[in-house]
Formats: sequence, C-alpha cells, structure tokens
Amino acid sequence: MKIILSGGYTLGPVTPLLAIAETIKKHHSDARFLWIGTKTGPERKLVEEQVIEFKEITTGKFRRYFSLWNITDVFKIIAGFFQALKIVWKFEPDLCISAGGFVSVPVHYAGWIFGAKTWVHQQDVAVGLANKLMFPIASIKTSALEKKGFAWLGNPVRSEVLLGSQADAKKIFNLKPNLPVVFALGGGTGSLKINQLIVHSVQHLEGVCQIIHLSGKERPQELVERAMQHFDLYQVHQFFTTEMKDAFAVADLIIARGGFGTLTEIAATGKPAIIIPKPGHQEENVGFLEKAGAVMLVDEKTADGNALAHMIKELLVDDVKRRQMVMAMQKLLPVAKEADIEQILTNVGY
Repeated sequence: MKIILSGGYTLGPVTPLLAIAETIKKHHSDARFLWIGTKTGPERKLVEEQVIEFKEITTGKFRRYFSLWNITDVFKIIAGFFQALKIVWKFEPDLCISAGGFVSVPVHYAGWIFGAKTWVHQQDVAVGLANKLMFPIASIKTSALEKKGFAWLGNPVRSEVLLGSQADAKKIFNLKPNLPVVFALGGGTGSLKINQLIVHSVQHLEGVCQIIHLSGKERPQELVERAMQHFDLYQVHQFFTTEMKDAFAVADLIIARGGFGTLTEIAATGKPAIIIPKPGHQEENVGFLEKAGAVMLVDEKTADGNALAHMIKELLVDDVKRRQMVMAMQKLLPVAKEADIEQILTNVGY
C-alpha cells in the first residue's frame, strides 16, 4: 500500500497525519509513505525524523479578500499542480491523506486524476477553503469534532506525545522542584504577538513559576533573549522535536495558539490551557471551547503582559478550575482510536 500524506506551512495539518501514519505502520508493515509539503514550513524536520520521504512543491493560497498576492499565487498554484502531477505519477499512490492546508489541494486533485482514493480530515470548527476544495473528490471525510456529514473520528495524536517524563524534563530543562511550570508555545513558525505577551508577562511572574518558552524558529530572538538574561526562571527554545513530550509532561499550565493539532495534544496530555487564538478560524475553535469551560481565552488585540500574568497566577492556585478545564477539554476533543483509523482504511478498501 502506497500512501501520500500532505500538509505544511504550519504544524496544524501535520501532527494528526504523523499519528495516522504511526497507526498504519503498526498494522500494515508493507505500507510505504511519501510526504508532500512546503518549501519554507517547519514540517520537513518532523516528517524526516519519522523516516518518511519528503518532497516539496510550490504552493499558493486563495485569499477571500482583495490582495495583489492573489495574482502571483495563481501562478504558484498552477506550478504546484504540475509538480504534484509529476510526483503522483511516479509514486503511484493508492491513497492520499490530508488534514488541511493549501499544499494538499493540488496533491489530492493529482491523486484523484490518477485514480487514488482520497481521505480528508476536518479539524477546525469552521471548514476552511482548502478542505472545501478537496471535499468534492474525497473518498471519505472525517472530523475531529462531531459534525453532520462527517465520520466522527476524533483527532489522531502521536503516541510519543503521551510518553513524556517529568523526571526527564526536569533534567533537560534544569527545572527547580518547588515551583510550577508554564509551557508557552508560540506555534510552529512562532507568533510574534504571543512572544511579546510572554516576555512582557515574565516580569510579573518572578518567583511564581518557571517558564519554558518555545518561541518558533522563524521569529527574531532579540526580545526573548534579552528577557532570558534578566530572569533566571525563564528559558527560551526555538524548536522542539523529542523534547516536546517532556515539556508537555512537566507543564502545570500551557499557553498556546488555537490550532487544532496543538489543542488536541493539550487535551490528550490532560493539561489546562490559556489559548491566544490567531485572528480567523482559530477564534472560532477557541470560542467553542471557552463556552464549554475547556480553556481560558486571551484576545491578543487587547491583552497585555500584566493581564496574562494575572490570569496565570489565578489558574496556578486554583486546582479545581484546572481539573474542570481538563475534563471539559477531553470530553470535547477525544483522541482518535487506532481501531477507528483502521476502520477508515477498511472503508476505502485497504
């Protein structure tokens, strides 16, 4: 069985597919994988660490507003489609799987042209344009949330994420045993706004907690590095691979963007979270979870470091609130079961 996985630019469409690939490998030793991603996204490193061959194509984006980039991106999309056709023709996949992202659109249409089955997984509350474009040719549509017209799968999570060790984390990050740990994620490429909010909150958290800040590898580091020089219990890292599981394990509280891959891993590891959604579809994701009491929401347009620090302090001393958030989160975002992933493969003939 030959399978093409596609997605990138951010890690949101990537981590669920890695979990799916992990399950397929476990039950189908003959499965062969190829990943098609972007040239500049952070996905290549994670994919190649899973010993999956990686190829890149040119990708463009359809914007639902006026932008001169729409003109230039038309040519990128056309180029990406012909690159995808060539890759698919050579690889001859039986199945193409995507969890969103514009790089997947030409891949799935190329696969469809050559007779491959297609599986599209919907993560967000609102269906994005990339998935809308792929749904008409999809052999099967699954969703992370219970939605009409979809097979409800939950969201796949890599088993590695669940195998973190607090003891290992304390050694890796040189943590003190007597203070809670806040793990702040800026996203795969790094959010400048989140990085600024974290840095500005640190001065109000001295002696309250330890902070592990994953700042993202594509953002300027001067601000966070200056803060690290002034605060002993604050540390910054640009990118994690195997360390991620241990950071999750040791965290008493997580601060993150509202991408569904991250939200699912937060739910799976049983951690309370403050979420700072990116304007757009992430706000819908987080609004849905906030109404259910599963997360605390911070509006990046109005919040400042002092307000974020105040929220962190309140949550760290409220054990009941944190437990209630975790229970609500896990109810809304169940982890996809291996048996259900296997059933999807059976449904498409494998």
